[in-house]
Amino acid sequence: MSSTLEHDPRVQAAKIDGIGGVLSEYVRQLRQGDIGQLPVIVSLIVIGVIFQVASNGVFLSAFNLVNLTVQMAAGGTIAIGVVLVLLLGEIDLSAGVVSGMCAAIMAVATAQHGWGALAGVGAGILVGLAIGAFHGIWTTRFAIPSFIVTLAGLSTWQGGLLAVLGRTGTINLQNEGIIALAGTFFHGAAAYVCGVLFLAYVALGPLVTRWRRQRAGLSVQPLVFIAVRSAAIAACVIAVVIMLDRDRGISSSLLFFVGAVIVIDFILRRMRYGRMVYAVGGNAEAARRAGIPVRTVRTVVFMLASGFAAWGGILSASRLLAVNQSAGQGQTLLNAIAAGVIGGTSLFGGRGSVWAALLGIMVIQSISNGMDLLSLSSSIKFMVTGGVLLFTVTIDGALRRNKGAIR
Repeated sequence: MSSTLEHDPRVQAAKIDGIGGVLSEYVRQLRQGDIGQLPVIVSLIVIGVIFQVASNGVFLSAFNLVNLTVQMAAGGTIAIGVVLVLLLGEIDLSAGVVSGMCAAIMAVATAQHGWGALAGVGAGILVGLAIGAFHGIWTTRFAIPSFIVTLAGLSTWQGGLLAVLGRTGTINLQNEGIIALAGTFFHGAAAYVCGVLFLAYVALGPLVTRWRRQRAGLSVQPLVFIAVRSAAIAACVIAVVIMLDRDRGISSSLLFFVGAVIVIDFILRRMRYGRMVYAVGGNAEAARRAGIPVRTVRTVVFMLASGFAAWGGILSASRLLAVNQSAGQGQTLLNAIAAGVIGGTSLFGGRGSVWAALLGIMVIQSISNGMDLLSLSSSIKFMVTGGVLLFTVTIDGALRRNKGAIR
């Protein structure tokens, strides 16, 4: 009888009532490997302090923070798709070159064939979705690892990029609609409205989750805990908006990026398809036996991944006002994967959230931006990014083994 009571959800809810109980539960989760975004938050604080001191106060200036948000939007958008693939326990090595190729298609359509901005962007994204469908179908129908399929795509779509650009090699963008994608800024009242809307989603989400869990008789966090966390997030967001508004304001590319994060987060946490993604990533065979269309789920995820890669490439082209043969090259893929993993998404699938793309790209881009301010060489930037990624993956693997041992 006592054993039954111990496992009753309402008893569990009572056990963690109060701030002290919640903190104890949080410590228990940390010991089991559920560290959440704590390392990312600590990393951002450390990075901010180091580069602020090293750059003599330039790093956290309003001008540089606006530059930082603009720089991270395109890479963060690509990272959203990478996170979705990682949730399945898969990998997409073609995300970088797909972003470059789709941006080139948009550039050719608008600059050389006179298409409008909407048609050019639509063409680029549709090609991205088609590439993702190809990757997903080939992976699922022929049971070939996604590593091999997308590695082949890495070479294939690189050739496609060169073919689309042709002999010119570089296409300058002059379409006002394309330029406005990343070149529009919102300041004053508009900037604060954007901040309030973001806070509304962040604050209401935990309240809805708490209400649903309470109705189901499951353990819930006390309202005061949710209020304190929401207040901390609100303070950070308001401070950032104030700083950005002192310069040019909030860029449209940042709004596109954060908006995409919110939409995908809603799908993953509130909709049936999102639950299926986690189920397939956690145990594909169990998901199949439960009636989940595993092949369809995987194919759609690869489509979304390449679609976001295409959109990220277009945002990058809008910021740089040009597309050339190096589009999507360099650290584009590495940064996208690193952002997802650093943000807390497991390489083994089934664990993480799309917020990893936002938090992870903040870490990666902050490091890159700070090293640029210090005029460090590209070689050091590559080595530091690779080292951070290796360190994060090692921690993920260690925590996963520790969690399995505890169970």
